Amino acid sequence: MAWTQKIYRTVLFALWASVMSAFNPSEDSELTFLLPAGASECFFQTTQKNGTLEVEYQVIAGAGMDVDFSIISPQGVHLASEFRRSDGVHMIESTEAGDYQICFDNSFSRFSEKMVFFEVILENAASDTAGEDDWMGLGEPENLLEYKLEDIRESIESVHRHLEKSRQMQTVLRAFEARDRNLLENNLWRVSFWSCTTLVAMLVVAVTQVYTLRRLFDDNRKVRS
Repeated sequence: MAWTQKIYRTVLFALWASVMSAFNPSEDSELTFLLPAGASECFFQTTQKNGTLEVEYQVIAGAGMDVDFSIISPQGVHLASEFRRSDGVHMIESTEAGDYQICFDNSFSRFSEKMVFFEVILENAASDTAGEDDWMGLGEPENLLEYKLEDIRESIESVHRHLEKSRQMQTVLRAFEARDRNLLENNLWRVSFWSCTTLVAMLVVAVTQVYTLRRLFDDNRKVRS
């Protein structure tokens, strides 16, 4: 009976610890900002050694829907560069310890500002190792208990991975939706403007034709009796 209670308490503690570790605040970040015309902006992301840094960006508003993009390592090395692109995804593996620069450049556009969305996804090797050590500390001599703990761990980690992937996908889809909405609004404004311009031109041509025809048939000669 005591052995059963011990297993029960250990399983409950393992479940609580795994839930707290799996659903802790994520290190991922996302930002939508306005990049002025003829300007550039850089953001700094601190990383640990031997981790993974993934950056995904999209231009969701602005004429041309394009920017220059670059990632600079803590040593000042350009790891990724793109020019006049509307979106892109870049992954840096085996990161160095320090601050990476994520830069967006709109200096080629003199009049149009751009609205840019980007997301940074971090995976640190140190945190993964710490999680493994926590689970190792929960091990018990009984093989049955070890199997149960491993099953609980794998299930919770699988749920956490799927939820995190779903959150990232929803964020990207929201950015695509915002970009499509801005494109539709811009197209609506253009269609409305040129429709009004065409209507005014047609009215001017109609009035001009009527006036010209009336002038052709006007007889201003005086009739003598």
